[in-house]
Amino acid sequence: MNDIDLIKTITPDIYERFKKAIETGKWNDRTLLTEDQKAITLRAIILYEQVHLLEHERVGFTGSNNCGKKAASDQVLKWSD
Repeated sequence: MNDIDLIKTITPDIYERFKKAIETGKWNDRTLLTEDQKAITLRAIILYEQVHLLEHERVGFTGSNNCGKKAASDQVLKWSD
């Protein structure tokens, strides 16, 4: 599945479930996430947020007041397949 196909399958409900799974380390049925599942879920969250949320609404946003450091909004996120 490529990134575009992945984004198309993620609903707001799935996005929230993914965030909860990452926060707790468990799926809704209390099964622990494997390391591979964590990586895939995090990638899905990031991709979803890039398409559907404003920068300041995204997980991990810290603002641009970095005391002279390069702002996160100035950095380009690149994915390799």
